[in-house]
Amino acid sequence: MLAAAMAAILVSMVLLLVRAVLGPKVYDRILAVNIFGNKTVLFISVLGFLNGRPDFLDVALVYALINFMGMVAVLKFMHFRDLGYGLVRQDERS
Repeated sequence: MLAAAMAAILVSMVLLLVRAVLGPKVYDRILAVNIFGNKTVLFISVLGFLNGRPDFLDVALVYALINFMGMVAVLKFMHFRDLGYGLVRQDERS
């Protein structure tokens, strides 16, 4: 039963990669990559459960945090076209 769940997760990840490549807009591609990261966290968690390795959950949580921070940075860049360095005065830059 869980092996079928893993296969379904893998199929949906392949479909998300197709959406990320063929997405008509940039935000469709960003959303596909974000969902792909979430599916990766789910896949790692199910894999850890199947193998009886609860320490995989720690890896999945770290990956989820990295995925979240990456999406915040990408969306901030898409909105402002800058990651915040423009807020520093000219004389403070080195």
